[in-house]
Amino acid sequence: QVQLVESGGGLVQAGASLKLSCAASGRTFSSYAMGWFRQAPGKERELVAAINWNGGTKDYAESVKGRFAISRDNAKSTVTLQMNSLKPEDTAVYYCAQNSGAGTLGQYKYWGRGTQVTVSS
Repeated sequence: QVQLVESGGGLVQAGASLKLSCAASGRTFSSYAMGWFRQAPGKERELVAAINWNGGTKDYAESVKGRFAISRDNAKSTVTLQMNSLKPEDTAVYYCAQNSGAGTLGQYKYWGRGTQVTVSS
């Protein structure tokens, strides 16, 4: 059974940084792409960043390009999202997700429970 556990959320002021981490277990982590999604109140869930199986391909939402960075450590079965220059509009619940395949464009099949990120102005 796949388990994804996020950590690192919190309340910060605009301009600050946060690092989210996701620990995965249950199947061969290095075989699958990983993604970070977020959902703000009243809005649809959106893809923030994704990384393919070996870290060679990274995709970002336009709204976070240049501020957020996704990375993975296959030896530790973890994926992280470094978030810099945070803005109030980044406030959301952030979810870690595992793809059904090695590339970033496939279906995200497994989800964590989410971690709250709140950015005050």
